[in-house]
Amino acid sequence: MSQFRASRRHFLATVSLASASLALLSTPALADMLPPSRTPGVPVPPGQIDAAVAALDGIVEDIKARSGVPGLAVAVVHGGETIYAKGFGTRDANGELPVTPDTVFQLASLSKSLGATAVARQVSRDVVSWDSRMRDLLPWFSLSDAAVSERLTIGDLYSHRSGLSDHAGDELEDLGFDRQTILERLRLQPLSPFRTSYAYTNFGLTAAAEAVAEASGMTWSELTEEALFQPLGMTRTSARFDDFMARENRATPHAKTPDGFQALYQREPDAQSPAGGISSTANDMTKWMKMMLADGGDLIRPDALQPAISPQSFSSRPRSPDERAGFYGYGFGVGTDPSGRVVLSHSGAFILGAGTYFALIPSLDVGIVVLSNAAPVGAVEAIGASFTDMVQTGSVTRDWFSGYERLFVGSYTPLGETAGKPFPRAAAAPPPASYLIGRYSHPYFGTVEVVEDAADRLVLLAGPEPKAFPLMPWDGAMMVFDIENENAPAGSRSAATFSGGPDKAETLEVELFVMNGPARFERI
Repeated sequence: MSQFRASRRHFLATVSLASASLALLSTPALADMLPPSRTPGVPVPPGQIDAAVAALDGIVEDIKARSGVPGLAVAVVHGGETIYAKGFGTRDANGELPVTPDTVFQLASLSKSLGATAVARQVSRDVVSWDSRMRDLLPWFSLSDAAVSERLTIGDLYSHRSGLSDHAGDELEDLGFDRQTILERLRLQPLSPFRTSYAYTNFGLTAAAEAVAEASGMTWSELTEEALFQPLGMTRTSARFDDFMARENRATPHAKTPDGFQALYQREPDAQSPAGGISSTANDMTKWMKMMLADGGDLIRPDALQPAISPQSFSSRPRSPDERAGFYGYGFGVGTDPSGRVVLSHSGAFILGAGTYFALIPSLDVGIVVLSNAAPVGAVEAIGASFTDMVQTGSVTRDWFSGYERLFVGSYTPLGETAGKPFPRAAAAPPPASYLIGRYSHPYFGTVEVVEDAADRLVLLAGPEPKAFPLMPWDGAMMVFDIENENAPAGSRSAATFSGGPDKAETLEVELFVMNGPARFERI
C-alpha cells in the first residue's frame, strides 16, 4: 500500500545541553548562544511541556472516539525520563483485553528508523559506513543498470534514492515469495534517475539491511538484537514475527471495514523485516527515544548517527510557494515544524491492521510514540501532531485528525478497472476451460497456473505456495478475480485476459500484477 509518510524531522545538537536549559530557550541569554540555524521561531516557556502532557489523556480519548481505533499505547520522554506511558482501549479481537504500555504492537514502518539505528551502531563500530557499496557487501544483489549497481550504497537504499519504483517488491511479498527471491528479482525492475529521484521502497531498504547483516556475520534479526535491543534493555522488542506471535500481551490487528474496525487478518512481514517487521511496546520505545535524544548516548557515535537524521532525499517537494518541503534521511523523516524546530518522525502502516507514529524534537529533548492495532486512518499522526503542537505553541492550533484522515482515504480505494462494477449482461461467452488451462510464466512474477478445482471452477494459482484466485467470466476471454491483501484494498478486482492460438491461449495478461504495466505471462 502507498503508505503516508510524515515528513517532519530532526536536528541533533552537537553540544549536549541540560534538558532544563533546552526548555528555557525563550530567554534572550540562552537564545543568543545558538547559531542562527538553530534558532527556533516560537519560544517554549517553563511549564508548557508539562501542560501538553497533562492534556494528552483528553487528546487521545477524543481522537480514539472519532477514529474508532480499538486500541492505542502512547508514551512521552523528556529530559532523559519517561514522563507518560498509558494504554487506551482494547488489544484483542473480542474487545475484552486492555492495552497497556507493555502491549506488543507491530511497528510497521517504524522498523525503518529502529533498523537505521542498528546500522548506525555498525557504522560506529567501523563494520560498515553509510557509503559502503552494496557491490562489496552483497555481490549477488544488483539493479537493472550495471552502472547504478556499481555505485549503489547502503545510504542510497536507506534514503530511497536508488531509482527503484515506489514499493517495488511488495507485490511479490503479497504472493508469498521470500526475501531472497524478492531481492534477486529487483534487478528486473525499471529504474528512475539515480540519486535524484525518491520512491519509498521497502525491499530496497531491506537489501541494504541484509548487506549490513552479512558484513556483521549475523542475520538481521540477530543483528538488531545484539546491536540495539539488548544494550537498550528493549526486552519485548524483536525483528522476528514468531517472537511477536509468542507474546501473550500482544495487539491483534484490526482492518478498516464499512462496519468499523474488525480483526480479519494477521500481517506476516518477515520478508521485509528491516522495513516493516519489528514489534515493540510503548515502554520499550521510550528507551530508544531517550537514546536518540541523547545523540546516540553511550551506544552510537554522533558522527555515525547524524547522517541518518540529516536530509538525504526530497520526500515531499513543495507544490505551492508557502508549503514546507519534506526530507528523508537514512530511515528517518526530517522536517521543520511551523515553530521553526526540526522534528524527526516516521509513520508506519499496515492496511491489514496497524498504524504507528513517533516524533522527536531534539531542541526540546522531547519525544512521543503512538502505537495502534488498527489500519491507518490518521489517528496516530493526529495524536502526535496535537501533542507536539501543544509542546511548541501552548495549544492545539488546528484539527489535526481531520487533516490527516483525508490523506489516508485513497489507501482504501479498490484497485482494478472492473472493481465495483456489475458483470456485463451482453458479454461474450467465455472460451472452453481447455483453452485456458495450463501454466504461464513471467520473469518477475514467476509461474502461474490455471486449473479446475474440485467444483469445476477455473482457478488461477500464483506464488511459491500457490494462492488460489477463482476466475469469473467477464467478457469473452477476459476473466476477473477478486484480490485482497496489504497492497490491494477490500473490493479490488483484477482482470485476467487470455489470448493466442485457436486451440489454446498462448498469453495471459494480469491487470493487477504490474511490471511496466499489466504483467504478460507466456504459456509454458
